[in-house]
Amino acid sequence: MQKRSNFHFTYPINIGELDLATMVSMYRSRGEPHKSMPGEYLCCALSHELLKEGKFWFGLYYSQKIWDELITKGSEGYPITETEFRVLGLVYISEDEPPHREYVECHSQVVDKLSYLIVNDLRGFGFLVEDESGYLRITPRGERALHGIARRIYGKRFLPEMIDHTPKAEVPKIEVAQRKHQDQGNLFI
Repeated sequence: MQKRSNFHFTYPINIGELDLATMVSMYRSRGEPHKSMPGEYLCCALSHELLKEGKFWFGLYYSQKIWDELITKGSEGYPITETEFRVLGLVYISEDEPPHREYVECHSQVVDKLSYLIVNDLRGFGFLVEDESGYLRITPRGERALHGIARRIYGKRFLPEMIDHTPKAEVPKIEVAQRKHQDQGNLFI
């Protein structure tokens, strides 16, 4: 399905390079206001305006005006990216038989550390509920957030064909060649 807009929050493309502690710290501090040092300025990542104070997002800063415009309808102030969209969508289309958390995390198309944080946050904000067996269901709040980001990206309410159902690419494993022991004399004697 053709996207109509890229005007939404996105995670850095190389976020997987971060260690867990740094990723958690940056994830937890997203949206916090940061003030510039005296005599210095921050720059809004989209409007390119100089700011004395900006909202933090993984090393980027946004003016309050731009931040408010990036927040989608129904998200209740929660910054939703395509990853949250994909997670909410996977749970939404599986209403008859709720998906297991591991399935959703695997199909979120981001690194494991980040998908775990996202699912926990979506639960914490009341967009998803998880039963004691690890199965996820979307709440009415989650549905409103899902339809809001779908309207932003695609210009219409959520449809299943808006999300890619393929799991994230596996990191290829490099096989180490086994050394064959041969009776070979030592050349350095």
